Amino acid sequence: MNSSTVLDVAHSEASSTVISASSQQRIAIIGMGAMGRRVVSSLRAGPFNGLAIAGLDPYADAQALKAGLGVDLFANLDDLMAWKPTVVVECAGHAAVEGVVAQCLERGVDAIVASVGALSSDELRTRLHDAQEVGGSELTVVSGAIGGLDALSAARGSGIESVKYIGRKPPRAWSGTPADGEFDLDAIDKPTVIFEGTAAESARQYPKNANVTAAVAIAGIGFEKTHVTMMADPTVNKNVHEVEAKGPFGQLNIRLENNPLPDNPKTSWLAALSIEDAILRRLQHVI
Repeated sequence: MNSSTVLDVAHSEASSTVISASSQQRIAIIGMGAMGRRVVSSLRAGPFNGLAIAGLDPYADAQALKAGLGVDLFANLDDLMAWKPTVVVECAGHAAVEGVVAQCLERGVDAIVASVGALSSDELRTRLHDAQEVGGSELTVVSGAIGGLDALSAARGSGIESVKYIGRKPPRAWSGTPADGEFDLDAIDKPTVIFEGTAAESARQYPKNANVTAAVAIAGIGFEKTHVTMMADPTVNKNVHEVEAKGPFGQLNIRLENNPLPDNPKTSWLAALSIEDAILRRLQHVI
């Protein structure tokens, strides 16, 4: 990723942080689906009394969001900008990164992006970089459903020789993807490779599953050099992510087994938690 983009994966130690006054922060959530609502609920349950939160979603129920979560809902970007957010948090998918986030950055509003897979596009990464230059704003990319990417990013300093990612999901979790047409998912009775190639190729062919591989590629050696294997595996009942990196620094191995978000089984709970963590650290200061 361009140098002006922050790969925001570090975690602050609870003992070394205090909550700062957040009255000047105005948080706008792009997309008020299960993930967006989860993020707002977490913020409302935290120590930030009176935190200003708005949503951008033309399809959500404005009355219900205002009554249940205290969220001002807007149906278009101009109205949201008039509300004067200090940061927008994308929870709406790849199209929102291109259609909304870039415009916010150009207007000087910082952005936190969850749909990392959108950044597999060279053209979009360039556009977002230029938007930051124009607006003097900052883009934060969260780690999503994978962890340990701060170590992978640090390892680049010594030169990384290889990065491999293996993703395993139960066979039916691949329904609605290209694998659904190529394989009889109900008949798979042993771990089966459904895709093998680069992170760039996986993002093009499996865009709905690209967020983790994109985060790994950005933290490590890029989309063309990151090797990706995706498997339909009847021996697992969770989404399993494995990363192996080798270089002069040594060898790095990461394995995560993620539970789904209770309100949306297609989304990893850790993905929502990574967004919440990025917002939390924006509202904190370190002593």
